[in-house]
Amino acid sequence: MSRFPTRIEDILAAPTRRGLPRPVQHPTADIGAYMRGVDNFCRVMAIRPGDHVVMLTDPLLDPRVLQAVQGLARGRGATFASYMGESTRYVTVPEEAKALLSRATFVVSTWFASVLDPYCIGLRRNQGQRWVKITFFRDLDLLHTPQAQFPVDLLGEIIRATGRLFPEQGDFTLRLSDPRGTDLRIPYTDAMLQHLRKHNRWRGHNIADEPGCYVHYLPTHGPNLFEYSMVGLQPEDKVGVTGTVWANWAVGFDKPFENPVGVEFKDDLVHAVHGEGFAAEVMRDYLIGGTLEELGCGHNPKAPRFDIYPAGPNSPGSLHVGINAPKPSEYLRRVMPNWEEPHIHMDLVLYDATVTAGNRPLVEDGYLLSLRDPKVRALAETYGDPVDLLEAWPV
Repeated sequence: MSRFPTRIEDILAAPTRRGLPRPVQHPTADIGAYMRGVDNFCRVMAIRPGDHVVMLTDPLLDPRVLQAVQGLARGRGATFASYMGESTRYVTVPEEAKALLSRATFVVSTWFASVLDPYCIGLRRNQGQRWVKITFFRDLDLLHTPQAQFPVDLLGEIIRATGRLFPEQGDFTLRLSDPRGTDLRIPYTDAMLQHLRKHNRWRGHNIADEPGCYVHYLPTHGPNLFEYSMVGLQPEDKVGVTGTVWANWAVGFDKPFENPVGVEFKDDLVHAVHGEGFAAEVMRDYLIGGTLEELGCGHNPKAPRFDIYPAGPNSPGSLHVGINAPKPSEYLRRVMPNWEEPHIHMDLVLYDATVTAGNRPLVEDGYLLSLRDPKVRALAETYGDPVDLLEAWPV
């Protein structure tokens, strides 16, 4: 059984539960804890003297976040410029922004295009630009939260330990299962595995100090157990994804599913959506023919377990199954008009799943097994009580 509640009534009773956008009040941390958050921020934003920092923003970003990045840049002898787009949902960089972006050596971005636009990928690969994506740092008050204060080096060791749970080499099947009947299978080749191991996020390197790097801040979301670009594939490549996901919940819905909803894949495409009720109808309307973008796992032990907005949970062992649909969802456009993701996207959420890579378990009943790794435990002792740091998960 999962260590955490997964019944609908238990999740509804959790003090933090958010599937739709709503204001969040972050309590003020004590000075010592707050300084740990500030230190993580300054380390991840590894701006150097002589850098030219460009920030890609949107109208809903807390302006104090922009001011914080600008202040750090100026304090380190770097120049700074910013470009505000209409929203975060760009999938390609507008032409008028490219001239500004091409001069950068360090980029901080809220835009969805950051990860997948070939132009952005080329800037990192060919010019060595260092990028930080801030999907989960849209409010400066997040520096007061435990997830922002969790030691970034310890988070990196947890990620590396998860990587060590994968097979060392060879082909295998990545399988997702749970008590509701989920059985999703993703064939992995050795080439895909070795490409994943080289990715800077799976190396557990969460500081933007290497040429061509792409890191997330707050560094909580992922890295993904499967993602096309992370395993060296193009979106049009055939993988052979098959099976059905019976999720607990999904981004865009205020409550966990009262009626079971199953999304079935066949030959890499969403073949059917099973179930009755409103959520099933919403997904059936636009997901048929969609593709699996990612199977993602949270890694930060201090991230709220049941806060799934805007892109799925970040707590260790909680999973999101990201699907890109052939058309935008009218429902998501109504309930989340200012969503940080494109409205073709859907993140299914599972809290009690098991993930195996071949015959090697990575997640067991919603618990990320790398938290038991001896290297993780040893490093945690240098920061405090390992039980408190790794096992006292907020719900």
